[in-house]
Amino acid sequence: MDEAARSGSVQSVDRAMFLLELLSQHDEGCRLSQLGREAGLSPSTTHRLLTTLEKRRHVQFDPRTARWHIGLAMLNIGSAFLRRASFVSLAQPFLQRLRDQTKETANLGMADDGEITLVSQVPSRQIVRSIGRIGGRVPMTSSAMGKAILSTYPSEDIEEIIELRRMFRMTSHSITRLDALRLELEAVRANGYAIDNAENRSNVRCIAGVVYNERAEAICAISISGQLDRMPAERIDQLAPYVVDTARKITAAVTGSAEKMRSM
Repeated sequence: MDEAARSGSVQSVDRAMFLLELLSQHDEGCRLSQLGREAGLSPSTTHRLLTTLEKRRHVQFDPRTARWHIGLAMLNIGSAFLRRASFVSLAQPFLQRLRDQTKETANLGMADDGEITLVSQVPSRQIVRSIGRIGGRVPMTSSAMGKAILSTYPSEDIEEIIELRRMFRMTSHSITRLDALRLELEAVRANGYAIDNAENRSNVRCIAGVVYNERAEAICAISISGQLDRMPAERIDQLAPYVVDTARKITAAVTGSAEKMRSM
């Protein structure tokens, strides 16, 4: 294959992957024209890529609604990741207990490319509750799980993430200055947990803690999230110890050493 053909093939793969990422954000599916606009591709190119992905069952077309959806093959791919990331299934009973202790939704997220991806969730049993979409992504700087993980990074890594992702104002409470973020991360290190004070969604507060591997590296974060009226500021001191304790227990389970955790 000559260089021009190889370059074209790589571009097609990149475009196809981008279409899959866009489709994953549309639970109700997406029409070809809208998908093409979001991807910056012509209708003919979008259709060609989608039909190729359809042959491999990565996407599927619903003729009744004329919408494209993520296909069944993507479930197999996602499940393979979860099987490899064994700590996700290992953490599940701890998340369930955290939900029961706090009566709020318990979450597990991983850092990826300057954002937090929601990997697992145990929803609150409350009628009005905070629920995220598995696979959904939020900025690290405006989420409790993101700030919890950022607090373990050296300054140069934090600045690199800010340069890559910037600090967008998600709500009126979002932190948008690096000096303010540094102060926030100092508080996270001092307290042992991070807080999202309606910084990502205007009516939701979150409390998060970090899970470490055997090398004392942050591999994920856990959090609880709930409506502001059920999680007022004065309740943080009551709820935070449950989050911190759960993060430590998951860390101990991941590393296989509760004794190691007591010395950290």
